[in-house]
Amino acid sequence: QVQLVESGGGLVQPGGSLRLSCAASGFRLSSNWMYWVRQAPGKGLEWVSSINTFGTTLYADSAKGRFTISRDNALNTLYLQMNSLKSEDTAMYYCARGDPTGPRGQGTQVTVSS
Repeated sequence: QVQLVESGGGLVQPGGSLRLSCAASGFRLSSNWMYWVRQAPGKGLEWVSSINTFGTTLYADSAKGRFTISRDNALNTLYLQMNSLKSEDTAMYYCARGDPTGPRGQGTQVTVSS
């Protein structure tokens, strides 16, 4: 059974950091394109970052230089290290398999506020 479980969100002050995790089961994470996407209140789904099967990473302009996507193949877990967080990063964050709009977990809430 394919399952994605996100964790690591929380409340953080502007300029702070968080590391999100996405534990995958039922498939090999490294054999799939994987994505981090987010949805802010009242807005549509926004692609944040992706990593392909070769480990090549891509970032939205809003994430470049601040966020880092990575994976641990042994743990079958995807990560998103987020630094220098801004209020506009406040959103529900999801990991997705195969496509930015593909199957994803329940999400983890990130709130950036002072």
